[in-house]
Amino acid sequence: MSRIKELMQKTIRTIKEEGIIALVKKCFRFIYFRLSKVSRKYDNCFKDVLFINGCSLPHPQRYRVTHQIEQLESYGLSCDKIDYDQLTLDKIRYFRAFVFYRCPIIPVVEEFIKIAKEHNKTIFYDIDDLVFDLEHTKEIKFLDTMSKEERNLYNDGVIRMGKTLDLCEYAIASTKRLQTEMSKHVKEVYINRNVASEDMVKYSEIALQEVNKDSGKVIMGYLSGSITHNDDFKLIMPTIIKLLKKYDNLYLQIVGLLDLPNEMKEVSDKVLTSPFMDWKELPKLIRSIDINLAPLEDTIFNEAKSENKWTEAALVKIPTVASNVGAFKEAIVDNVTGLLCNDEKDWEKNLSKLIEDSEFREKLADNSYVEVMKKHITTNSGRGVAEFIKSKLRKNICFVLPSPNISGGNLVALKHGLILKKHGYDVTLINVNKQTRKVDKLYEKDDYLFVVPKYRTEFLAYVDTMVATMWLTLEVVQKYYNCKTKKYLVQNMEAGFYKPGEFEKKRANATYCNVLNIDYLTISKWCKNWLKDDFNVNCKYAPNGIDLKIFPQRKRTFDGKIKILIEGNCEDHYKNVDESFQITNKLDHLKYEIHYLSYQKEPKKWYYVDKFYHKIPHDEVGKIYQYCDILIKTSILESFSYPPLEMMATGGFVVALQNGGNAEYLKNDCNALTYEQGNIDEAISKIEEIVTNKSLREKLEKNGLKTAKEYEWKKIEKQILALYE
Repeated sequence: MSRIKELMQKTIRTIKEEGIIALVKKCFRFIYFRLSKVSRKYDNCFKDVLFINGCSLPHPQRYRVTHQIEQLESYGLSCDKIDYDQLTLDKIRYFRAFVFYRCPIIPVVEEFIKIAKEHNKTIFYDIDDLVFDLEHTKEIKFLDTMSKEERNLYNDGVIRMGKTLDLCEYAIASTKRLQTEMSKHVKEVYINRNVASEDMVKYSEIALQEVNKDSGKVIMGYLSGSITHNDDFKLIMPTIIKLLKKYDNLYLQIVGLLDLPNEMKEVSDKVLTSPFMDWKELPKLIRSIDINLAPLEDTIFNEAKSENKWTEAALVKIPTVASNVGAFKEAIVDNVTGLLCNDEKDWEKNLSKLIEDSEFREKLADNSYVEVMKKHITTNSGRGVAEFIKSKLRKNICFVLPSPNISGGNLVALKHGLILKKHGYDVTLINVNKQTRKVDKLYEKDDYLFVVPKYRTEFLAYVDTMVATMWLTLEVVQKYYNCKTKKYLVQNMEAGFYKPGEFEKKRANATYCNVLNIDYLTISKWCKNWLKDDFNVNCKYAPNGIDLKIFPQRKRTFDGKIKILIEGNCEDHYKNVDESFQITNKLDHLKYEIHYLSYQKEPKKWYYVDKFYHKIPHDEVGKIYQYCDILIKTSILESFSYPPLEMMATGGFVVALQNGGNAEYLKNDCNALTYEQGNIDEAISKIEEIVTNKSLREKLEKNGLKTAKEYEWKKIEKQILALYE
């Protein structure tokens, strides 16, 4: 019954305030949202890490993007990926960190990194080859076979990858050599070795079950593609030929071979070839061999290569014989999880032993399988890289707004967010209003914060602190599961916004009862005292502030017409705007000019208004205050009342009702004049007193400017920061 009563109240209110057409539109929207709720897709995701892939080859990006995402998600970080040529600046708002994998510099990448850094996002670079420095790529002999144009194009890519690396703060490498070389470019490099995915394990298990070996054959496998110009294979080719001749049951399996080197023609009948194949099918081929070959020339470039060959073979219980170089040297325990070779003599000795001793082959294979399953699978190896990334993330704070429209409460949240951003926090504004979800930024002069719409956005990112900024937003904060600290910035007695009998009144009131683990904050001393007295809630307090650059001073001369300013939404009863116009309607309109500023509703028909300002950008409001002479402010309920302070900052004058929101700075006959609520004649006399008494104006102006300077934001930044520590 309670819910039905609330719906009835909303219906009646909508008809009265907005009309029957607005009611019909809202009903259709409600029905649409309800019907589409189950099947609704998300437009965006708010996550922890975005991988930006700059590599077109499927194998490297699978290991360094897809597998690392699986690692991080297994350890609590939400991730997504995008190709670098599809990257847009809009992605910055939806992630806390970005990993650029093999990305060459292009204008959008450069601009993306610049803006992301400005908003305290963390930028990583990831690569699994020494292809960001021409000093190292000159060791690649294959490049000598390229034409001049091809080589220049390749070199340009290397240079541009190096430029992106230099723009990043941190890096992730697959090997120690890469770590050493990348450390010359960034603050810190973490080694996260290539590991197998859960799908690789799945397809390897299938291969173990389904592949039946020919016990009469021993097959060596070289699974690296064409060997025609492969200098790695040439290291062992004489040994391979010698062994193929020596052992009748010995064969060589090659994947992707186009044609044999001339030296191997005499043993071509013992060479088996297979075309390149999908990685899902590769485990069956590897399982069909008996010995995995992994020769590697001893160069700095090769030291940076990963141990993928050993990992993939170990998954299907095939032993690996590898060069004692780089990642193989780091990953393989010699004579335990594989065999390492320093020269041709080692290759012949180790291969002969494996060919002749099937039990030894099986022992090495089993050991390598146990090792890889224990330490080299995504789901059991991601803790290190996850902790590294987490340790580099800036603290993030999300302010949940009822809408991104201009309002005092939203401007306070914006200012707090900008101060936090200035001091290194990653700050996001979350808009819960469906009708204004397209607003993407909130500005204060030249600085801004990103706005993320709650509607049609999937929220998965870890949040250090989430802040409710109005009673309607507290439920969003309470329900968000992936948040360390939850706060409620109480800026007013919001239950007082509603008339007696309106259901929102009791719901707003209930949010002040601290039944959950919420930290209460406020920007008003009276709110702090009220929460303690009425709800026994301890509340942290920091004063509100003002940006004096937006409200520059202008000396009033009172020549010509006196310009009176009224500010506030006339539909909000607690703003008491009607009383302001009851005062100004009685003034002599030949002597006084009435200006009205409202961010929402337009003036009522009976208001006398010479000039109306509607939905003025916040950084333009100061010009209106500066242009006018006297502000009349008749609100009966305010948290921290900005307009009187803003008028005083420009050197103007204030006639106001005293309320909790201005009591801590507004002093009668010192920096402003106050009157008793409802006493229209008293208010008019106060206006006339300011106009006729020059010495009073000088006193009010002097003290008003002094008061405004005391509340300048830069003077209270430390107190604001303390609220969120």
